[in-house]
Amino acid sequence: MSEAEQRRPLFHSERIAEIQSQTQRWQQSCLSEADRRQEGTYVTASGIPVKLLYTPADIADLDYEQDLGFPGQPPYVRGVYPNMYRGRPFTMRQLTGFGSPEDLNRRIKFMLEHGGTGVNILFDMPTIRGYDSDAPQAEGNVGQCGTSVDSIEDIAAIFQDIPIDKVSASIVTHLPSTTTIIFCMYLAMAQERGIDPNLLAGTTQDDFIMETAVGSAPEVIPPRHSFRLQCDAVEFIRQQAPRWNPISYNGYNLREAGTDAVQEVGVAIANAIATLEELIRRGNDVDFIAPRLSFFWDLCNDFFEEIAKCRASRRVWYKIMRDRFRAKNPRSYLMRFHVQTAGISLPAIEPHNNIVRSTIQGLAAILGGAQSLHIDSYDEAFSVPTEEAALVSLRAQQIIQAETNIMNTVDPLAGSYFVEYLTNEMERRIFDYVAEIERMGGLVAAVDKGWLHRQIAETAYKQQKAIESGEMKVVGVNFLRSEAASAQPIDVFCYPEDTEEKQRAKLKKLRQSRDNHRVRSCLEEVRRRCQTGENVMPAVLEAVKARATLGEIHGIYRDVFGLWQFPLI
Repeated sequence: MSEAEQRRPLFHSERIAEIQSQTQRWQQSCLSEADRRQEGTYVTASGIPVKLLYTPADIADLDYEQDLGFPGQPPYVRGVYPNMYRGRPFTMRQLTGFGSPEDLNRRIKFMLEHGGTGVNILFDMPTIRGYDSDAPQAEGNVGQCGTSVDSIEDIAAIFQDIPIDKVSASIVTHLPSTTTIIFCMYLAMAQERGIDPNLLAGTTQDDFIMETAVGSAPEVIPPRHSFRLQCDAVEFIRQQAPRWNPISYNGYNLREAGTDAVQEVGVAIANAIATLEELIRRGNDVDFIAPRLSFFWDLCNDFFEEIAKCRASRRVWYKIMRDRFRAKNPRSYLMRFHVQTAGISLPAIEPHNNIVRSTIQGLAAILGGAQSLHIDSYDEAFSVPTEEAALVSLRAQQIIQAETNIMNTVDPLAGSYFVEYLTNEMERRIFDYVAEIERMGGLVAAVDKGWLHRQIAETAYKQQKAIESGEMKVVGVNFLRSEAASAQPIDVFCYPEDTEEKQRAKLKKLRQSRDNHRVRSCLEEVRRRCQTGENVMPAVLEAVKARATLGEIHGIYRDVFGLWQFPLI
């Protein structure tokens, strides 16, 4: 018997018919003609039509067991754990990164001392793109918008006196090519500190979309090679650090670049499908890889759509793992995700309003069942957050967690006719978008053809036009703007001025003190594995232990794999 034949709708068909009839009478008798004409003109941020009123008739086919279920059980719409935040409070993981590793270490300690429960570190652009701090491409950007890492010594400095066997760390490496190197530095650092890799908990970002479709740079590794390194990292990390999430499929930066909520989730899930297919082809079991895959969502201002997105994404993932991959391990069904509130929604005009925006987005994340959260700071349109602004963001999370009581019950919006309708509609549209990507040969092919670039550009253009026209209201910017409020000064973070000089000096000393013969031998093994198709990470691990630098290893990737030009759109 098919799933459709087994369905048991929650509502009785005769009562649904009565409610539909009553709704029509209400519309005719209580609504003005102007109200009735407006029906169908309101939409969510992703273009889903929004009616004035929702009733059981809008979710008439809802089957409680199949469509909702219970927390910690299929289809996981109501949360991935049975007692959710009562048993596992969401991790408060504020993103931090600027200046030298030593500067970042001090900020991490500040956040942990004030109640942060996880570490979340960001790197500067030279590091993300695989250049050492003394490379010509790095000049003027060292320690800007993130911290600088050149070698294992810098990773050791970042985590000096941080109990990495007790505190989980999110390492925002973005690119697979960078992930393969920086995670090996982290693992080697832990080993040199005598810490068992089985105790390491955390996440690396590791998303080839970040290298080939979202960011831009003069030297980009081709999509198929970037995807290969992404899979190398997932496979190796899964083997070496069983508590570590080897990848975080980055819907967040897709959304910041210009996609809508459906595209954000659809691309990330298509990437996860491609990863599993490749690693199964390599001989891995789906139930070995899938339990540690994780996702990363951007929560924007459309409150109910964002909650529905979170709920729907879990059901989509469960069905894919059950029906497509035939997973047997219940942990393979769990979509666990981190949320960062929408940086793109925070204007420089009247920046204190951003505290309200980010807090509302953070509330939506928890109502949607996120496992960890970063609330953006109000001053991020100007620079890295000041300590004061970062603390306000952390306090917003702590207020949500400690004062609102929303953690006392699981999925409190379940049963809302509107939320359940939106959840169903988001699920349908996400599946349709994944199918569209599959028809093009999968996500790697879609990126290589430039299709994803066009999707991002077109959606971003529509969003910007909506803001410029006033159709999308931004309080204080294009709606109810106050010139007096806009002129209010705020403190802006100033980057340390000597970071580049310090990093260059450390690199010079490192190259003089290390065993350069050993370094060259290790780098040649990295090159050989790149050429043969073997997993590169065992060789990278040995190279970073020998004190090979990020730029030296990444330079081999660029040399062997070649460079790729973004397709014109």
